[in-house]
Amino acid sequence: MLRVEDLHVTRGHTKVLQGIDLTVQAGEIATLIGANGAGKTTTLMTLSGLLPVASGLLELDTGHGTIDIKRTKAVDLVRAGIVHCPEGRQIFGRLSIEENLYLGAYLSDDRTRVAKAISDLYEQFPILGERRAMKAGNLSGGEQMMLAIGRALVAEPKLLLLDEPSLGLAPQITEEIFAFLEELNREKDVTMLIVEQNAMLALELADRAFVMENGRIVLNGTGKELLDDPAVFEAYLGVG
Repeated sequence: MLRVEDLHVTRGHTKVLQGIDLTVQAGEIATLIGANGAGKTTTLMTLSGLLPVASGLLELDTGHGTIDIKRTKAVDLVRAGIVHCPEGRQIFGRLSIEENLYLGAYLSDDRTRVAKAISDLYEQFPILGERRAMKAGNLSGGEQMMLAIGRALVAEPKLLLLDEPSLGLAPQITEEIFAFLEELNREKDVTMLIVEQNAMLALELADRAFVMENGRIVLNGTGKELLDDPAVFEAYLGVG
């Protein structure tokens, strides 16, 4: 579904991405792990069309043809199926839960489908349905993460980009969020690329995994392969 080859991105005078290569097959969960500043968030922002590309190939197979990501506007990438759930959740705190969800469907003209998608989401996350009129800024961190993921899902992603879904969450809430992502992938076949600091959890979930250092992919393999790699274990899984 996603093919990236020799991607270079510069922010200011700094080369942030220095020739990265990665692929994600349809139906997979892939993860990017690495230290802060490695270039993970920049990678997702570039795939979303939010940052310019210095050079490289970025292609999305929509199932109806291939799109050149670097030549496509961000809004058209959303139409094509790339939906970004950003770091820090970025919900609209002064708007209600339901208003936030409808913003996720801003590009859709099918109001009946959107209403059904939101209704289904309330069944998945009953707390959001119970509080649908509440201002989103009054939700807990875990509830805000549910809302941010829900807002992304209302846009019907083919490729869902998630940036640090566990950020600031209690361990139990994190496990619930990741269990939901696994269920979403299994039951609705949503392809995902997840940036995550909780490397253990990310690798346990992932079909395919990439390790980034200083703007480069330095290791890749299945999630299990990287979990079993002593170098990865020592560097990212808290064993030294």
